[in-house]
Amino acid sequence: MSQRASGLDPDRLAHLRAVIEADIAAGRYFGAVIAVARHGELGFFEAIGHGDEAKTLPLAKDSVFSLFSLTKAFTNVLVFRAIELGQFALTTRVSDIIPEFKGGPRERVTFFHLLTHTSGLPPVWIPKPGMYIDRLDEIIQAICENIHSIAPPGERVHYSPLVHHALMGEAVRRCDPRGRTYRQLLEDEVLTPLGMKDTSIGVRKDLAERHIFPDFRGKPPQEHLSRNCPGPQGAFADEHAEMPWVGAVSTVPDLFRFAEMLRRGGTLDGRRIVSPAMLKLATRNWTGDKPNELYKGIAINHGWEPYPAYIGLGFNLAGENVCPNLFGTLTSPRTFGNYGSGSTLFWVDPELDMTFVALTAGVMQPAPNIERFQRLSDIAASAAL
Repeated sequence: MSQRASGLDPDRLAHLRAVIEADIAAGRYFGAVIAVARHGELGFFEAIGHGDEAKTLPLAKDSVFSLFSLTKAFTNVLVFRAIELGQFALTTRVSDIIPEFKGGPRERVTFFHLLTHTSGLPPVWIPKPGMYIDRLDEIIQAICENIHSIAPPGERVHYSPLVHHALMGEAVRRCDPRGRTYRQLLEDEVLTPLGMKDTSIGVRKDLAERHIFPDFRGKPPQEHLSRNCPGPQGAFADEHAEMPWVGAVSTVPDLFRFAEMLRRGGTLDGRRIVSPAMLKLATRNWTGDKPNELYKGIAINHGWEPYPAYIGLGFNLAGENVCPNLFGTLTSPRTFGNYGSGSTLFWVDPELDMTFVALTAGVMQPAPNIERFQRLSDIAASAAL
């Protein structure tokens, strides 16, 4: 790892580490594993701090984290693959693949609406109160029975924590000619070709010892119940949970390979995962100046002016405006990536030819997390020589 060879300023990267250490010392979060690269060359790869508040679990470069909604990035890629293979199209109605989803305005929802979070479906974290969420078939049944449109498709941007990517995970499964599960599809078509040996849907047994169980720091969100593991957040410890919207675990080295595949136009080490044409389409702003209704509320409550959603096909984008942004304000407008609740993030800046991956312990609240990652992303982007 050479900082100069990577085109990154070593002094600015040293400052990045110092800022993270100061954050941890101030109790903002427990620790972080972060990689920063330019032109595919790592200039910064550090494990800093701990995985727990008591400081009994020092983080390592191969620590395994629950990705939360960053899981959606994997589901996005499986959807891109299905579209490229002609199994369905961006314009295909979801109810054509999942007939149980028929009924009312939701029949007009397409895969484009799901990917851009413009379906008009309510932004629920669970489709039926108190249910287990570890089985995809049960989640799909509950969605079809309980989740109905609150707005016409295409009218509003409202981030979907669960429904959109559960439906897409089910769709790629139903369209697979080999009849594989979502978990097996992801393993066969993405994780194994990319050499992501420490990534899985559910906490695979061999990864459990390195897994940093998420700590919501006294402010737990909604429950994530599993029939296999006790506790209100048991699904995040479950080996068998199959949740295409929130259920992956991974390491920084594995996510770096995934992000590098995207930076290189869909191919890594000779293995093509997605086409450049699809990535070009996916990294355009498809939501215009419309706000993300979920983050509009967060902005107002935090004293910010609401700002554009900047969503591509499944990816979040940096966008044109200077506004609160997880990817920073110094990155280029077509910088794209994904994030997970208060703790996980990756982005790729095509203009700077730069990759940033961060997995952290000690889940932060939404607005402070945006401020934290905006600051760290800006420092990293400023290191580009």
